[in-house]
Amino acid sequence: MNIKIIAVGKIKEKYTKEAIDEFAKRLSAYCSLSLIEVPAQEIKDDNLAQKYMEIEAEKILNHIKQDSYVITLEILGKMLSSEVFAEKIKSLANEGHNEIVFVIGGANGLASKVSERANFKLSFSKMTFTHQLIRVFLYEQIYRAFKIINNESYHR
Repeated sequence: MNIKIIAVGKIKEKYTKEAIDEFAKRLSAYCSLSLIEVPAQEIKDDNLAQKYMEIEAEKILNHIKQDSYVITLEILGKMLSSEVFAEKIKSLANEGHNEIVFVIGGANGLASKVSERANFKLSFSKMTFTHQLIRVFLYEQIYRAFKIINNESYHR
């Protein structure tokens, strides 16, 4: 299974990068994982936020193949338990999906054309989190999903 994470912006905090690197290392036993960081548009004028999202959207969509299964992280997406999330990943693999692409938008969110490309919209919470923390949550939940799928200890 190939998993690609497309995220707007770069990780700045050392502790966040270390957490992501640790989960990426653990995940290497279960899948091929890649990260694409799309440059965030510097917000110079709040009135141009939609334009900035459109610029980021083009960069995001350029990294998504026609046959990729796309899961966007959106506050209005569907919330799943870890077990149901694991079952979703397992089902996608069983259905023959070779690549799952997770998309994390920028500070302004996701442009509608990225959201419309999604096969599934996922929410971790109705709360707002930094994009750096959401990356850690996503890596951890993907790792947890593979542990659940393989009936291995970690998930409780």
